[in-house]
Amino acid sequence: MKTEKTNSYFCRSSFYFAFCFFTFALFFSGCGPMDVVELATPEKEPSYLHIAAVYDRITLNRSTPAEVLASIKISDDETVSQSKRVVASAGEQKEGKQKWFNMVSFSENELSAKSKYTFFVDERPKVLFVEPWEGAAYEGALVLGQDVLGKPYNNENARRIAVLKAVLGSVRSDVKEVRTDNKIINICGTVINQAFETVLAKLNESPSLAERLSDPNEGLGFEHPSFGKGKIGLKIEDDIAVTKIMLGSFTGQFKQRRESSDDI
Repeated sequence: MKTEKTNSYFCRSSFYFAFCFFTFALFFSGCGPMDVVELATPEKEPSYLHIAAVYDRITLNRSTPAEVLASIKISDDETVSQSKRVVASAGEQKEGKQKWFNMVSFSENELSAKSKYTFFVDERPKVLFVEPWEGAAYEGALVLGQDVLGKPYNNENARRIAVLKAVLGSVRSDVKEVRTDNKIINICGTVINQAFETVLAKLNESPSLAERLSDPNEGLGFEHPSFGKGKIGLKIEDDIAVTKIMLGSFTGQFKQRRESSDDI
């Protein structure tokens, strides 16, 4: 009987200690009670996988503007923006802490997709026992022109760096066309731009590191000014350059997409 009482007291004490510790940690993380409830609430759709699924359905050199317009918006939280050659759909939820977009550009002379991008950012602060933490995920594909592919390069690393610069130029140009009437795309474009610029600065100092871009498991590691750790990968297949960037908590998903960091 005494043993049962002792165990019961021990369980209550342990629970009380854990509760106090959790509250203490939340207090010093700057989160109030309502913040905790909001952060702990499961994600609504669309999740990162739902956003990226739109990107997957688009085929470069094949998908038409009409096909993209019919499928690019998958949530009522999204706003579609369009220019003469760019179509994008962007949204946000959880009071703006989560933002995303899918964007496709077309050739002015051909009715087929020439670039596509998907981006998802979760800016919720890191809180004890609550995941996913702050992070972002970007994927993009671009049809390269002869202005990049036709040039002679000293080595493969120089070629990779040139392709990476071409991809950044394409991202900047496409974002610029639709950012005026869509602040979400403008904000997300800034995060992507920071990542590419940071990587290119690192490669400018040590060009040999470009070899790591082709590592499908780890990619090239770098430090992003807003999200800390990051990884970037580049794959060149014929005339198409495929890039992937994972930042913060999403770096654990570099090799393969997952629903959330709980699966990492």
